[in-house]
Amino acid sequence: MQTMESVALIRQFIEACVRAEPDEFAAYFTEDAIWWNAPWSAVKGRAAIREALRRGAERMTALPWEIRHIVAEGSVVMTERVDNFVVGQRHVSVPCMGIFELKDGKIAAWRDYWDVKQFEAQVVSPPTERSLA
Repeated sequence: MQTMESVALIRQFIEACVRAEPDEFAAYFTEDAIWWNAPWSAVKGRAAIREALRRGAERMTALPWEIRHIVAEGSVVMTERVDNFVVGQRHVSVPCMGIFELKDGKIAAWRDYWDVKQFEAQVVSPPTERSLA
């Protein structure tokens, strides 16, 4: 996969993440993909990834995610993002770094790194401008 195609695929995937439709989401992954949403445990396999998204969507609603930077080399794409959600009545914004490894036009591995304490604090109280920097 060429670099521009890789970036386009991940941009499309991030839009699909916001829609949070489990079948659409899972279709982006290889059968044996790994999704590691650090600091939680890795999820292995397309079916398990689909189920993890379905369960997550029951607890929160995704809002549009902001891509601050996206770079790629071949089939590896890295994103700096702010992922936005509604949890209960709270708007939660989580800065995060994501690494995607692509194989045959699908996501073979997705690793996101973010601060769970920052997420949890926002569920209790609204985010401040400082927390998003």
